[in-house]
Amino acid sequence: MVEFLQSYGIIGLFLGSFLAATVIPFSSEILLTGVLLAGVNPYEAFVVATAGNWLGGLTSYYVGHLGKWEIIEKWFRVKEETLLKQKSRIEKYQSLVALITWLPIIGDVLAIALGFYRVNFIKSALYMLLGRALRFATWISLYYLIGEGILKYKLF
Repeated sequence: MVEFLQSYGIIGLFLGSFLAATVIPFSSEILLTGVLLAGVNPYEAFVVATAGNWLGGLTSYYVGHLGKWEIIEKWFRVKEETLLKQKSRIEKYQSLVALITWLPIIGDVLAIALGFYRVNFIKSALYMLLGRALRFATWISLYYLIGEGILKYKLF
């Protein structure tokens, strides 16, 4: 799947980043690294990966907002009791929770919970965008700080 998406370059990065934030569990960082290795402009890759992942997260929010358990459980593999366990966290931190919706495993649950508990959409969307942008900016920075050094000195 990752190789297939990488073969489509920047479009594959967008689709993969979107899907990674919704129903398909894989790392969008792998796709991002692949397009950077292929020579894609890092600023373009940053914008595309962030946009795709953010829109995927907003999709999870929307599915939660719909509140249809059959969709949530079948496509997002989130059980009702898992979502109910997040209620106190959502009530306490509200839209700030959206900053960490990019985290593996729990991030999808949190994005769905934000929608399910009807947390302010605009604030949630902005915090979600900020969290995901910081994630990809950090990843790209590490790629250029560490990755190029490894390639330059052929440490591996």
